[in-house]
Amino acid sequence: MATPAFSDVVAPDAEVAAAARARQDRLTKPAGSLGRLEELSVWAASCQGHCPPRQFERARVVVFCGDHGVARSGVSAYPPEVTAQMVANIAAGGAAINVLAEIAGAGVRVVDIAVDSAAAGPATAAYKVRRSSGDIAVADALSPDEVEAAVTAGQRIADEEVDAGADLLIAGDMGIGNTTAATVLVCALTSTEPVAVIGRGTGIDDDGWMRKTAAVRDALYRAHPVRSDPLGLLRVAGGADLAAMAGFLAQAAVRRTPVLLDGVVVSAAALVAERLAPGARAWWQAGHRSTEPAHTLALTQLQLEPLLDLNMRLGEGTGAVLALPLVRAAVATLASMATFDSAGISGQSDS
Repeated sequence: MATPAFSDVVAPDAEVAAAARARQDRLTKPAGSLGRLEELSVWAASCQGHCPPRQFERARVVVFCGDHGVARSGVSAYPPEVTAQMVANIAAGGAAINVLAEIAGAGVRVVDIAVDSAAAGPATAAYKVRRSSGDIAVADALSPDEVEAAVTAGQRIADEEVDAGADLLIAGDMGIGNTTAATVLVCALTSTEPVAVIGRGTGIDDDGWMRKTAAVRDALYRAHPVRSDPLGLLRVAGGADLAAMAGFLAQAAVRRTPVLLDGVVVSAAALVAERLAPGARAWWQAGHRSTEPAHTLALTQLQLEPLLDLNMRLGEGTGAVLALPLVRAAVATLASMATFDSAGISGQSDS
């Protein structure tokens, strides 16, 4: 198997970050009084390499869709057929991500990476790797060639979006059973026991929770020999959609494009992406904290503090897209507020 290659990740511009902090101190407000907005504005400026930062005008959401064989084991409150139905719903503009992205001023693209259906159109399925990833409790999710194809697909999708003018990216997910695979990745990469981090996903009952816990435990056991190999981990216990997301997030950082992370599935892929392209996490912000325990664990490992905490657990990119207006507000304050000098206002007294 040829390992997908990532160029070195260049860190956001430290000199521009310093200039942004200095400008924040000159704005007509007490230093630090805008809290996280100030930190966000510095991050945005450093990612753009420009102070004051420019407003984000072409944010793009890419929803990575795929089925998982483990879903047949009753680990979700919904049947696997829902994945293909929801792909059609997103493509038609009827899903939550479509509604929220319109409010936030972001475009939405849906991609079929491993949906267990042949119904998707050629544009949606241009990067399809297979129909459903394998049941990770008993078999590998992907073959060596398939994991390479999925990661490469994510890279190419990121390149396409950036080349088309995207200035901020959001990865979303859609796939029945995907939180099971995501939780395995988080457990493997943080050395955590499954019982401590298994969530309710789509709203499973106690019996479903026990089935999910057993599936994660079995998959984690199978993944133990490859836990230090990011591609091996995706192959054995991840899935094509997660592999494509990892490639997408890593390549976005290579292309110096900021990203807002969504929930547990995207953040699990981010843990892998950071290993594929070390330093990538500097280009990411956590849009929100979901109710999935594994999500908090992943964000802690990535050293990212979520912008929102609204008890959401939908996926699709919805939590991240809700944080987009906050990022835009942060940029606007740094770029458009008057300074003490320009407004003729006395600064903080030295006495």
